[in-house]
Amino acid sequence: MTATSRFAPPSATQIAADVERALAEDLGQGDATADLLPADAQAQARLTCRDAAVIAGSAWFDACFRRLDPAVQIDWQVRDGDQVTPGTLICSLAGHARSLVTAERTALNFLQLLSATATTTAQYVAAVAGTAVRVLDTRKTVPGLRVAQKYAVRCGGGYNQRMGLYDAILVKENHIIAAGGIAAAVSAARQLHPDLPLEVEVENLDELEQALQAGVDRIMLDNFELAQMREAVVRTAGRVPLEISGNVDLQTIGDFARTGVDFISVGALTKHVHAIDLSLRLQLV
Repeated sequence: MTATSRFAPPSATQIAADVERALAEDLGQGDATADLLPADAQAQARLTCRDAAVIAGSAWFDACFRRLDPAVQIDWQVRDGDQVTPGTLICSLAGHARSLVTAERTALNFLQLLSATATTTAQYVAAVAGTAVRVLDTRKTVPGLRVAQKYAVRCGGGYNQRMGLYDAILVKENHIIAAGGIAAAVSAARQLHPDLPLEVEVENLDELEQALQAGVDRIMLDNFELAQMREAVVRTAGRVPLEISGNVDLQTIGDFARTGVDFISVGALTKHVHAIDLSLRLQLV
């Protein structure tokens, strides 16, 4: 049985590609250690979580085992997005013993990383409770696993910023310098990509005014002090959504959220994660 999720996962094609790449780097020419098991042996296994966590990544976990044993049975006790306590039974498995031990590490790697991303996100979301702020991820993801980690962010209650460099424009300091100013950069962006969302990063209140005059879709306040954030909210007066970036951690995000901004982007959601401790125990039958 596949774990159902209240969050739409990526396509099966995307998940299969992630899994194929991960298994290939682990398997190489084959699992020499699994050869020690009888060729026709069947086994059962139980997966438990040793940490308090938010679970994410069940589809990748399933795909690892089914890639090697299409008949494997997986009985999930939780869904992606569920919070669990230490000792919780996550799922049980039954299938070909060699396939179970071969797929184990790759499957756990996906589940522990994505659950860690979801768990970290949930902590940041909890820190802004009572405000209207949405916690956003960034492009600071594990190479090759951006789609997976951004899914895990959603499982933790966060929201996705742009997926990459192709689906939105974020004009930053170096773009502004190269273009000759905020107005020039915005004008060029509108001409070249009129259908894409356009955000400008500003470093002070003067640049904020320039961005407002240029007519952007969102403004990112980069490394603003608290007083500057509050002033930016007053000056913007709801005309354009404001996003905070820089110096965001679990100690600061609450104060930042209470300034009245709309979004806070947090690189730590996907790059400062501590893998969730999972244990898979196997028994031959």
